[in-house]
Amino acid sequence: MPDSVVRLEPAAFLRIPAEAVVGAAVLLALPRRPRVALAAASGVLLGAVTVVNALDMGFNQYLGRGFNVVLDWSLLGDAESYLEDSLGRAATLAAVGAVIVLVLLLFVLLALSVVRLSNVLARHPGAATRGTLVAGVTWITCSSLGLQVSGVPIAADRTTTALQTQTRRISDTLKDEAEFRKVARVDAFGNTPGDQLVPDLRGKDVIFTFIESYGRSAIEDPIMAPGVDRTLDARTEALAEAGFHAKSGWLTSATYGGSSWLGHSTTMSGLWISNQQRYRTVMASDHLSLTEAFRRTGAWDTVGVMPGVQKGWPEQKWYGLDKVYNAFELGYRGPKFSWSTMPDQYALQQYQERVHGRKRADGKPLMSLLILTSSHQPWAPIPEMVGWDELGDGSVFKAVQAAGNKPADVIADTSRSREEYGKSIQYSVTALTEWLERYGTKDTVLVFLGDHQPIARVSGNHASRDVPVAVVAKDPAVLDRIADWNWTDGLRPAHDAPVWKMSAFRDRFLRAYGSTPHPRRG
Repeated sequence: MPDSVVRLEPAAFLRIPAEAVVGAAVLLALPRRPRVALAAASGVLLGAVTVVNALDMGFNQYLGRGFNVVLDWSLLGDAESYLEDSLGRAATLAAVGAVIVLVLLLFVLLALSVVRLSNVLARHPGAATRGTLVAGVTWITCSSLGLQVSGVPIAADRTTTALQTQTRRISDTLKDEAEFRKVARVDAFGNTPGDQLVPDLRGKDVIFTFIESYGRSAIEDPIMAPGVDRTLDARTEALAEAGFHAKSGWLTSATYGGSSWLGHSTTMSGLWISNQQRYRTVMASDHLSLTEAFRRTGAWDTVGVMPGVQKGWPEQKWYGLDKVYNAFELGYRGPKFSWSTMPDQYALQQYQERVHGRKRADGKPLMSLLILTSSHQPWAPIPEMVGWDELGDGSVFKAVQAAGNKPADVIADTSRSREEYGKSIQYSVTALTEWLERYGTKDTVLVFLGDHQPIARVSGNHASRDVPVAVVAKDPAVLDRIADWNWTDGLRPAHDAPVWKMSAFRDRFLRAYGSTPHPRRG
């Protein structure tokens, strides 16, 4: 069984597995009781390998990587929540129940099957011995000559290779925990006093915004790009008419297809946070986040708007946010759009009314972190822009949601998924830039970027991990500070614009705006 959907074809199963040949030889040599016990254990092991293989296929298809048996079990709960938001509770419970039954049957039936085969071998020892010898010689011959069927080797050791891969992955994961803990203790700006952090942005309202699944494919894929590129160019012109100008480039995300929080924390920490273990390590540390740097100065009030957060969020402390508005604190009375709790336009309007548009008693500017969600899969239904003065409590979106596509129709269709994904990016970019055009001032600085590429089924099996990033401001001095970054003018980065690792952004941003490094070395 292959570990990738693209390799799932008949030729993958027309093979001679070395493990079966060796297993037959061992079982033939054993008396009844140990033979039955070993056969049953082998069947259970084969069931476990099959389950992990299936998980590998799913993770490769959606997240562009294999399943990590140490770290990734917690993501299955997130997958269940996603299905419930997309397909409804009844359908999700039915699907989860079916999977559990299927897994149990897999273990039981494979164990019984191997026991049965061992009994067949024992009843016909002469024929079984000759068959095992022939199979062994054939395997060695095919392996030596490199014989293949449709490009797939006839001699296979897939189960052994899978076990070796998982063993190595477990070992690497355990080693990485200790090594990364040391890396996280080192920080170029860890001891920098507040008055030496981002002095060139004093008095500015700085807004960091992540657009869900906004990746390079949206701008360069032949299906999605035409609409997205038109939107980016049109919004660049509209912002220019309002006095705003932009520069844009590329960042290589630490995640792919999902686990957005890894992209958020990588950008803000300056560390490569590519798995849940690293994320937990950083969240429990005092490593300086970019948002915390603003709070440390004492010159900004800090706030987060997180329409995707629907439970306690202890990460608020590490991000250095004085106040966080979650999904239940924005007064929304409209419908959910699958996983997305509310349209981006509504979340931005609430940010304006509750935070950005209010006069603050202390007179400080704002540093804000916004996480937009309307471009989250399954991209059905997608919100539509309405008049900003018509948003109210969000009830206006009931008709929009009812008239939209059904998630089940889009999830099952790759072409429609790609088309609808592109439309969702157009919506999110339009909502954000219209907000800026409508409410931005001469002191507003907007930094917005994607958290990761969309799933492989949409972005392609060999897509990069790059995401667009842009800095937008009215004050020309803001963009002058990053002139040596050689980014593209406008919201749409050129194909050959500079590409940095996402973890490089924090330090480059801090240095560009006058911060002085005072390293902490662990």
